[in-house]
Amino acid sequence: MGKQLERDLGLPAVTAISIGAMVGSGIFILPGLAMKMAGPAVVFAYFLAGVLVLPAALSKSEMATAMPEAGGTYLYIERAMGPLFGTIAGVGTWFSLTFKGALALVGGAPYLVLLLDLPVTPVALTVATLLIVLNVVGAKQTGRMQIAIVAVMLAVMVWFIVVGAPSVEGARFEGFFDGGIDGILGATGFVFVSYAGVTKIASVAEEVENPDRNLPLGILGSLVITAGIYVAIVTVMVGVADAAALTNTETPMEVAAVNALPPIGVAAVVVAALLALISTANAGILSSSRYPFAMSRDGLAPDVFETVSDRFETPVNAITITGGVLLVLIAFVPIDDIAKLASAFKILVFILINVALIAFRQGSIEAYDPSFRSPLYPVPQLVGVVGGFVLLRYIGFVPLVGAVVIIVGSMAWYHLFVSRRGGVDREGAMTDALRRSVGRDVVEQTESAVGTDGDEVLVAVTEATPPAVERSLIDLATDLARTREGGVRVARFDETPDQTPLPQSAATLTEADEAFEARMADRATDSTIPIRYGEVVSHDTRHAVVNYAAEVDADTLIIERSEGFDTLLGSDADWIEAHAPCDAIEVSNLDHDTVERVAVVTDEGPFDPAKVAIADALATAVGATVTFHFPVGGDSPESRRNTTDDYLAELADLCAAPVETRVVDAGTDAAVQTATDDADVLVVSGVQRGLVDRLFGRGADPVTAEHGTLVVYGASRPGRLRRAIERRLF
Repeated sequence: MGKQLERDLGLPAVTAISIGAMVGSGIFILPGLAMKMAGPAVVFAYFLAGVLVLPAALSKSEMATAMPEAGGTYLYIERAMGPLFGTIAGVGTWFSLTFKGALALVGGAPYLVLLLDLPVTPVALTVATLLIVLNVVGAKQTGRMQIAIVAVMLAVMVWFIVVGAPSVEGARFEGFFDGGIDGILGATGFVFVSYAGVTKIASVAEEVENPDRNLPLGILGSLVITAGIYVAIVTVMVGVADAAALTNTETPMEVAAVNALPPIGVAAVVVAALLALISTANAGILSSSRYPFAMSRDGLAPDVFETVSDRFETPVNAITITGGVLLVLIAFVPIDDIAKLASAFKILVFILINVALIAFRQGSIEAYDPSFRSPLYPVPQLVGVVGGFVLLRYIGFVPLVGAVVIIVGSMAWYHLFVSRRGGVDREGAMTDALRRSVGRDVVEQTESAVGTDGDEVLVAVTEATPPAVERSLIDLATDLARTREGGVRVARFDETPDQTPLPQSAATLTEADEAFEARMADRATDSTIPIRYGEVVSHDTRHAVVNYAAEVDADTLIIERSEGFDTLLGSDADWIEAHAPCDAIEVSNLDHDTVERVAVVTDEGPFDPAKVAIADALATAVGATVTFHFPVGGDSPESRRNTTDDYLAELADLCAAPVETRVVDAGTDAAVQTATDDADVLVVSGVQRGLVDRLFGRGADPVTAEHGTLVVYGASRPGRLRRAIERRLF
């Protein structure tokens, strides 16, 4: 058993880490720049941003109580959407948090200059190094330091609000919405990063005491507290200072404090700004370092990130490497570009978080059992997704390009590092949710097919069809018509040379024609099902069959399957299958009197509804049992097996005949062999070309089918994309 992380972060530390991760550049640097876009409505922009963050906070709170493990955003998206999306989320969020930490350190430089005349970059690098060391020493020390910083910071902010509120001038809010919707949404997207830290604590969930209680309380509580403080502070800033002064400074909080507080208060605001920016950087290192740690444990990153220090019991390598990236960013990368990129990607990540929760709720992951559930699901999640995409429209082109680069780079990493090493044997809840959605759709189609009444069944034969085969085809047709309360029509197709006029051929009644009509007359007399019959003369049998089926509005076409070229289904088989206006059944070696077990097999996704309906109708008519054979790989995830079991159970409920289901772990070959060994009649879908070829002795690994075989071609066949999705999911 490997080393485990110590759970020593209580509710105060959780709340402090979340608040400390949010309160920083978002309130001390961004208000002036956002005011250029929205004017006094910058107050509303901060409120709206908090509202749009709330769905992700609710989603992450729920998922955190279900999976209180290190990794946070990466973990939830990976479990919900699969390893590829998990890699994108893990790498992207790791960089995003690191970018924000660098922004906080360098962004505090203007406030530092107000106190001391020191070079910015060396000081930022020194502070960053100190924070890296603190994180290596342990989460408990980090959490305690965070509590102290946040306590001082909040005290100064409350002082600023309480003392500055009486000085607010209403006239400064005139023309509140003059910036228009574009200005407000642009400012909302710009300050969105101010709330980015609200869910960071989930990334260290494995180190939180009583996570079922402390995680949702810490996340939601810190969001409410921070949003209230943001709106109050920005209201005071706009109400006490000139708009021009706020929009033309790098220290808007200090400018507002000069107009609202005594000198000691101004100094306190500057100190609080520095503490806030340091706490943001500290929280960024703490949470971002856990992403490579969690990815390493899941096989998506090198093992070096998984190492836990024997002395400090912290993921020392993950913290050190994250800190190294932070130092490089501070020293060499323009902070403005990093900030914009981090904001855009954070919106994308929050969209994925909301989608992830929907995937978990719609999937069948039995291990997903959260103690806290997002209220009003799925309304908040849908609002979060739509709102996120709306904000992305206003975030700018360059940040989106940067986010795309990170996504592409993450995908390349996944395919080069993960896929080439055998991949990760795990699927996301979204895959299962999509599988269930496709399964429900197929079940609805199957229910409609099974419940069809009044079918007109057309049996097509030729003069080369042996009487025994003809009788077998008609037996099948009457079985289908009886269970569906329909009728049977038997047509014999005679083909004449192109040189012979059709009226002349039609007027000539041969001995074979007379024998056919005599057999049909006897059959119609003995049958309780209406049977109509006749002959069709043409120069092209395949066109005649298809045209006649359309003319009589047939619902099902039954024809003999033969490998020769002198029979109806010889060289023209593919053409008839492709152009038939109704369901088509190719029948081979069917002995109606010996049918006791009907096997339905699939190796390409869910069962064709027409195939299920025909198997059920036949089994019901002759008193047989239907067995559904469904191959599932032995290494299939539990969610896939659960969904498959549910799908087969729903199919069984739809059928009138007795039903058995067999999920074969050994794969397609074993399922086909079991079906051919056990059944009297085998029913397969015509779109399963490889399987059909094998059943009739063609292609690789042929399977001998000595009993009756029905090859069904449904009239409503899914397109190639749909079939590809079904094969992938099932």
